[in-house]
Amino acid sequence: MADDIVINSLLAAIEAQPESLELRLHVAELLVRAERNQEAIPHLEAVLAKEPTNITALRLAVPVFRESGDLARSVAFEQILNALQMQSAQRLIESTPPPPEEPERLRMSYDGEQPGDSDDSATSKEFDFAMERPEIDLRDVKGLAEVKERINLSFLGPLRNPELRKLYGKSLKGGLLMYGPPGCGKTFIARAIAGELGARFLTVSFADVVDMWIGSSEKNLHALFESARRNNPCVIFIDEIDALGRKRNLMRHSAGSTLINQLLSELDGAQYNNEGVYIIGATNHPWDVDVALRRPGRLDRTILVLPPDAPARAEIIAANLEERPTQNIDANWIAKETDGFSGADMAHIVETASEFALADSIRTNKVRPIDMSDMKRALKQVRPTTGTWFETAKNHAIFSNEGGYYDDLLDYLKKKRMI
Repeated sequence: MADDIVINSLLAAIEAQPESLELRLHVAELLVRAERNQEAIPHLEAVLAKEPTNITALRLAVPVFRESGDLARSVAFEQILNALQMQSAQRLIESTPPPPEEPERLRMSYDGEQPGDSDDSATSKEFDFAMERPEIDLRDVKGLAEVKERINLSFLGPLRNPELRKLYGKSLKGGLLMYGPPGCGKTFIARAIAGELGARFLTVSFADVVDMWIGSSEKNLHALFESARRNNPCVIFIDEIDALGRKRNLMRHSAGSTLINQLLSELDGAQYNNEGVYIIGATNHPWDVDVALRRPGRLDRTILVLPPDAPARAEIIAANLEERPTQNIDANWIAKETDGFSGADMAHIVETASEFALADSIRTNKVRPIDMSDMKRALKQVRPTTGTWFETAKNHAIFSNEGGYYDDLLDYLKKKRMI
């Protein structure tokens, strides 16, 4: 196997340079990817012995040691990792100068008050929500012309043209739901939309909100929305919204239904002013999203984000090779051979090809550029990851297409002769 060749080359290099933590970390990553966790353990131990705060090594070590049965060390590594990530987020927030009218660092308490407004610290839990100002826009999104056009027509156009919006009675109430196979750029598109609007960008996941204590999750969600309202314009991006807004008939516990009700209340804005707060959700499983979230005034604009077309795949290859040593790479040829590959799959092809060139460079002690032979070897190894998603999505599109919700997906499946 190609992976074995690369791993064996790196192991040979480690024998010659046992103190090279960079080599040990790289081979540990490859071993974990190849599901050879036990072999990765001594290399992770060597790295963490010298660099106990190496975030990459810690991220690998947490699941590796847990699966090996060493729960104590797995938990210890996870605690160190969490602490380091919190410190990193803190430094990022503090290094960003605040705008004159309000602080960039946002702190909200459960009761909606600013810290210090109340002396009851025992009942008011404080949270930090790190926001960013994206420096990208839709021009940075490779391909996906139809997706960008729909975003402009249904979402960005009305926002940019308030007079025309008023003339046509176009409401800004509601949000955008993107769905499609994983690795196709939904998060990148959401960040680009925030960049187009000149808005702050706040990413929300299930783990950011859910708490083990009854009622706390709803308070977390409310505090998060309050932060966005106080710091508008702001794009709230809810990643994997099917986890947060799962169909209530699929839930085993009533607590999940209560959380969805809170989310619906925040989206409706009946009790709150959502002016300047734009909600974007993303999911790989739209069939699991509660239908109440897709009603008018909520996430009522739905866009299918598909794998990149051939020109976009060529651009992704070129972008990922930009800062690497290369020689005679034909990105257009590679694009023709990768129909159905996601953007993440294309990036993985480049990463795999880079590993082959790196292994040769280590073996010969001479830097060799990445060439077409490496890319072709990578193509034999990397397969598209979208197939399983389309197989599942096909059944939902055919048998559960209420109101034409999956018409775009059906058109694509027919075009690709999948149905």
